[in-house]
Amino acid sequence: MDNAGPKKRCCESVQSFFTSPKFLIYLGHALSTWGDRMWNFAVAVFLVGLYGNSLLLTAVYGLVVAGSVLLLGAIIGDWVDKNPRLKVAQTSLVVQNCAVILCGILLMVVFHFKEQLAELYNGWVLTCCYILVISIANIANLASTAMSITIQRDWVVVVAGQDSSKLADMNATVRIIDQLTNILAPMLVGQIMAFCSNFIGCGFIAGWNLCSMCLEYCLLWKVYQKTPALAMKAGKKEDYLELKRLNSPKELENGQGPVEGSQLMNETAVVKADSPKKTGCCYQMAEPLRTIRDGWVAYYNQSIFFAGMSLAFLYMTVLGFDCITTGYAYMQGLNGSVLSLLMGASAVSGICGTVAFTWVRKNCGLIRTGFISGVVQLSCLMLCVASVFAPGSPFDLSVSPFQDIYSHLTGESSALPEAAYPASMLTIDGQGLLVNSSIVPPAEELPPLQSYLSVSLLFSGVIAARMGLWSFDLTVTQLIQENVIESERGLINGVQNSMNYLLDLLHFIMSSRPPHPVFTCRSRMSASSGCLSWPLTAITPTRWLPGRTVSL
Repeated sequence: MDNAGPKKRCCESVQSFFTSPKFLIYLGHALSTWGDRMWNFAVAVFLVGLYGNSLLLTAVYGLVVAGSVLLLGAIIGDWVDKNPRLKVAQTSLVVQNCAVILCGILLMVVFHFKEQLAELYNGWVLTCCYILVISIANIANLASTAMSITIQRDWVVVVAGQDSSKLADMNATVRIIDQLTNILAPMLVGQIMAFCSNFIGCGFIAGWNLCSMCLEYCLLWKVYQKTPALAMKAGKKEDYLELKRLNSPKELENGQGPVEGSQLMNETAVVKADSPKKTGCCYQMAEPLRTIRDGWVAYYNQSIFFAGMSLAFLYMTVLGFDCITTGYAYMQGLNGSVLSLLMGASAVSGICGTVAFTWVRKNCGLIRTGFISGVVQLSCLMLCVASVFAPGSPFDLSVSPFQDIYSHLTGESSALPEAAYPASMLTIDGQGLLVNSSIVPPAEELPPLQSYLSVSLLFSGVIAARMGLWSFDLTVTQLIQENVIESERGLINGVQNSMNYLLDLLHFIMSSRPPHPVFTCRSRMSASSGCLSWPLTAITPTRWLPGRTVSL
């Protein structure tokens, strides 16, 4: 009988947690990201298989996705701000999942009737199917961007209320869910595609998104019902400034200070007549351009501008497990098994950094946490710089990385060298590479790598730096959440996504035309070291809005 009370309280606390808005957001986010990670992994494999094991469609898809978010990020964020929260979340959810389902069905048709479609109208029907698949997949990605802004940048803030520690814990948990699904979801769909077929893989993803959409829709409605604050949304920034201006004379007349007047401003409602709006055709057509311009201007004027820029610059580094680093690992003699273990270790390191963020923030404050994270990341990446000089490094430091760029800009580049071998002696090997058939040595005669010290230092630095990277990412995310007014959260986060994609494109452009066969990796290291100097200066609280206090 004595233990009945504690057991009952324990059961009630567990029940209250599993029915709380916080847990419902976690569950909905897990379902959403699981479907996203499966689709993002599978669509690249599907496009490669459709176009004869070529990367052309995958490259086009990546360019379309990056360009769309770069151009439309501000418009998506503005749409999130101007509409009710529940409507935005439900619309984004339905559009995203329906687009993935439709795309999956279309891919199943193409896989099943590919030969017949290739014969219709000289292959134009199949080409139209390719265009349609990429277009629908791009729509799904744009809807996913809107969903991410809505839930992770707005709903989480409202559910956390004014509790900064609760907001940090929710951000960290959401990020851990992201990292776990990024590992497990591709493994599941990859096994289905490997042991069954791409046709069955498409059907599985389409069915998953159909079931997930129904569950997520119900979870969103439950969270909305349990959090009344989600039903209230702040007005435009102009209304806020006008309200503040109208309250200034009242403060002076009543002898109230600025703090007391700000409280009165929040309690008193002022009705302002709507200004006449222009309805001309040209004016309406130029509205998206004005939204993009206003979004970037508002982003620049934010107190968190430098923090956002520092986060975006981290996207320009390729010292992570992307396609460039994977290619370099294979060039250095690492097989797929070792690379998968390294990717797993990188994920574990990122999770450790996410967990450490909450503890460091609680003891040191948000700003100092960002500073510590930046120092940790930059210190770990010094191992990558050291790998350039270690035994086994393929880098030739005697070649200037800017020699070919300078020659190209000044027009002093020499003509293309003549072919060393006649075209008749050039053949295509099993991997699609152009080789000289007369002098190709057998695979066993290729010289082995003399030392693995260089590549070991490189990947040790990359893996260890993930701790500081994810901790710094969470720091900047919370700075944006806490210091952007509610009426501009969507717009600012939309522009932030555009900035991230812009610098992500720049790092691919920077790596696409090396003046030396291994300059890609060398430029990767130098760019990473240069870009990481931004976080160390940007996180200093030198640009806070008047009236806001920042505790170090």
